[in-house]
Parts: sequence; structure tokens; C-alpha cells
Amino acid sequence: MMTSDLTAHIARCVGGDRWVVSWLPGRTLSGQQAVTAMTIASTVAGHSLGDAEWAMLDGLALALGLTAREAVGMVATEQHDLRRPAPRPRSLE
Repeated sequence: MMTSDLTAHIARCVGGDRWVVSWLPGRTLSGQQAVTAMTIASTVAGHSLGDAEWAMLDGLALALGLTAREAVGMVATEQHDLRRPAPRPRSLE
């Protein structure tokens, strides 16, 4: 699993070099693409973006088949939690 101190978004390996990222529901990415997606989410988190950040995001988003604006919008709106749910405690009754 990939996490960041800067964002609640995560990436989780689903087998081999296949990853799912919380802000890209329905897509399976390579490990490198997952790192790129997490870099985007971390860059966007809590920052006002200047020209240099937008330029960097354009390049990163392109590797995911997105524009920077699409990626930033998805990071801001998608709130999927991909962590596995905790097992329910068994009743002793």
C-alpha cells in the first residue's frame, strides 16, 4: 500500500504490478503510474498551485492520460477509501 502524510488518498496493490488509487476509481495502474498518481495527490493537498506546480502536474497527469485540471479536480472530489475494512469482532455468545 502507498500512503502519504500529505493526503488521505492511497494506492493499493491488487496483485502483480497492478494498483488501484483512491482518486481514480475504476482504473488499474502500473506501479509507476500509482507513484505518479500519489505524487499528484500529495502535490495538490493543501497547496495553492503556482505556474511551476501546474507545469509539473501537466507532465505527471499526461502519464495517466489526464490533463492537470482533470487530475486536480478528481483528487479534490473523489473520496473512495480503498483500505480493507477491519474484520468484525465475533460475538462470544
